[in-house]
Amino acid sequence: MPSLQDSFKGRRVLVTGHPGFKGSWLALWLNELGAEVTGYALAPEYERSHFELLGLEKHIRHIEADIRDTEALGRAFDEAKPEFVFHLAAQALVRRSYDDPLTTFSTNVLGASNVLEEIRNHADIRALIFVTSDKCYLNKEWVWGYRENDELGGHDPYSASKAGAEMAFAAYQHSFFQDREAFGAASVRAGNVIGGGDWAEDRIIPDCIRALEAGNPIKLRNPDATRPWQHVLDPLNGYLTLAAALADKPEDFSGSWNFGPEVGAGLTVGDLGQRAAKLWGGGTVEVDRPEGALFEHRLLQLNIDKVKLELDWHPKWHSERAIGESIDWYKKVIGGKTAWDVSRAQIHAYEDSAGD
Repeated sequence: MPSLQDSFKGRRVLVTGHPGFKGSWLALWLNELGAEVTGYALAPEYERSHFELLGLEKHIRHIEADIRDTEALGRAFDEAKPEFVFHLAAQALVRRSYDDPLTTFSTNVLGASNVLEEIRNHADIRALIFVTSDKCYLNKEWVWGYRENDELGGHDPYSASKAGAEMAFAAYQHSFFQDREAFGAASVRAGNVIGGGDWAEDRIIPDCIRALEAGNPIKLRNPDATRPWQHVLDPLNGYLTLAAALADKPEDFSGSWNFGPEVGAGLTVGDLGQRAAKLWGGGTVEVDRPEGALFEHRLLQLNIDKVKLELDWHPKWHSERAIGESIDWYKKVIGGKTAWDVSRAQIHAYEDSAGD
């Protein structure tokens, strides 16, 4: 299989959702690989967003628009003429989906379908990576990991919207994509991703950093919940590797893929909070279960046998290093180093890592 540098250098790549946490890291990595990157998304939501701290708009083509705007999306595809598309744009927060379910569904299902329609109408695209979530699976609180052919569904608006996006992808795949020459499409499902530069609401690492930076206790709603924590660079490495494989042998790699840590490697929310405080250099953790708290699953794991066996992908950074690299990013950037230098250094360290 060709190297990532060989696969992406000089290639035209469109990334939706590039100002988001995962999207900004992906756009930066593609830029490091020498790709010609176009990003399409709404403006960043948070102060100190990774995208803005990087100054990424100076290094890629930045288009600020909504994936629900079909005319703007069509123009972006026409102008970018992408060979690779990574679709990450989404309403990505479970708790927000309870407050605004219609925006969640319209963005995550209808908006995603708009992207699929543009893929259908642009014959020069070689590969699509369609990012959903591990929460697309109907969660039965199993102790074993969900496989790619397990039942989809969701008890909350966010999870249901991701299952809906997967169904839209499957419909386009079977109706339009599977017989298309020199084109491969894959949906990818990753677990709870952590890393530097995330400032979203109701996510564990940003919540920890905000508390620690202010000298306040870390407050946890659901400390006993177990999640498959992984550093953001692990699934992104998987997405890039899969995109390269799709462009090379689309018939072998199209379909759905899980990316996550090994089953059994998950930590509880409480464990992660305690580790974050220790790595920061001090801090306390408190349990704060508000009355009438919204439903949250306690256990969710992915089975990654398929990606290990067929793509030869393995997670490189175990949970301890993922947490360590995440906290180290915030300490360095808050301490005065540039997000550009710290983020690029972590990408290069990841590329040079043989795995922990």
